[in-house]
Amino acid sequence: MGAEDWRRSWKPWLRGTALGFPFGALPAGGAEIPTFLSYATEKRLAERPEEFGNGAIEGVAGPEAANNASAAGTLVPMLAIGLPATAVSAVMLAAFESYGIQPGPLLFERQPTLVWTLIASLFVGNLLLLVLNLPLAPAWARLLRIPRPYLYAGILFFASMGAYAVNAQPFDLILLLVLGLLGFGMRRFGLPVLPLIVGVILGPRAELQGRRSLQLSGGDLSGLLGGPVSYTVYAVILILLAWPLIKRFVRRPS
Repeated sequence: MGAEDWRRSWKPWLRGTALGFPFGALPAGGAEIPTFLSYATEKRLAERPEEFGNGAIEGVAGPEAANNASAAGTLVPMLAIGLPATAVSAVMLAAFESYGIQPGPLLFERQPTLVWTLIASLFVGNLLLLVLNLPLAPAWARLLRIPRPYLYAGILFFASMGAYAVNAQPFDLILLLVLGLLGFGMRRFGLPVLPLIVGVILGPRAELQGRRSLQLSGGDLSGLLGGPVSYTVYAVILILLAWPLIKRFVRRPS
């Protein structure tokens, strides 16, 4: 990285970290949403937004910082309340239980060495990633020289194999094809693909949490509505969704 790259990267690093860690610390968080949010934020704030999609360093620095910060944030719910938010933290929780260690508020008092060792491992892991990726970066960059038809064929093969391997159901392949065609059509006509990707990511989680809520309420649909706090959250969501339309009517000249 040259001096210009450092100048253009340090602000996206800070913004990506600020977006990634809170999402990772949420029990239902993950790295996908803050990564896309960081990319959209950097594209909006960039001095040269036309470079996005053609190698703008802000589009790499911000989302990568958000991804790394989110990965570190997943330790918060896992250690504090014993709730894994990712597959990695679930494996760590299983390892804790196999050794008879119970995550929770008292873990920091009973097992301080373990907790601080986990935190130190984050620094060691990032250092090793830096040591490994710097010399291997040219090798990864050469992958972009592979002709696009070969890349598309490989991506389609592995995506289909992964979708079928989860449940071994042909319906999953049909769903993959439909969503792929929908995404291709959105890309073809200039529509943003990000909402589709976020929907695919959040859809299964929303379905899972909805089933849990119905189980807790004994099948009563009113359990999905909640109380004043839920109504406030619903109102904020509706305002955010309708804000572009409201702003358009407000700015319309009389």
